[in-house]
Amino acid sequence: MDFNELIGLEIVDVSEDEVVGRIVIDDRHLQPYGIVHGGVFCTMIETLASYGAATWAMSQGMFGAVGVHNSTDFIRSCRGGEVTARATPVHRGRSQQLWEVTVRGGDGRMVARGQVRLHNLTEPSPIGG
Repeated sequence: MDFNELIGLEIVDVSEDEVVGRIVIDDRHLQPYGIVHGGVFCTMIETLASYGAATWAMSQGMFGAVGVHNSTDFIRSCRGGEVTARATPVHRGRSQQLWEVTVRGGDGRMVARGQVRLHNLTEPSPIGG
């Protein structure tokens, strides 16, 4: 079982220009106050940005991309239901990319937003290849 399966993250759509994913919130996602743990949103943001950045990098002849910085803002609390995240590129360059990700609850209201800076891999050795 991979990490996405463990937390119930479903990747709905992946392209070079957008990645969409969702999680149906249950008890495993909640912190002691009964709201979604911020780490769930950080995980969604990092994962979707990484999928998009790697997809684009590989289309450019690179080996992928790895995150070097994740900044997540928590906008409002969420207690359950389905949350959907959408990642889009802000910048894609020779050595780095910047992706923005928004996370919305079932009512369409934003619950978190983040950005991830990623380093493009031009050779396989940094990832053990």
